[in-house]
Amino acid sequence: MIITKDTLIKDIVDSKVNAIQILMGNGMGCIGCPSSQFETLEQACEIHGLSVEKLLDELNQN
Repeated sequence: MIITKDTLIKDIVDSKVNAIQILMGNGMGCIGCPSSQFETLEQACEIHGLSVEKLLDELNQN
């Protein structure tokens, strides 16, 4: 699966074995919160002040 800025956090976690480690390692600690079920990667990055491009690179490399 290729992750885009529009991919839902829940889909990323479900499809990538190391997604939780990558997301939490970048400061996104609320992976299990209810809103993560409906948030895109871009929305979550905006909330947490993270670079969506950096996370996309990291998630799609692993």
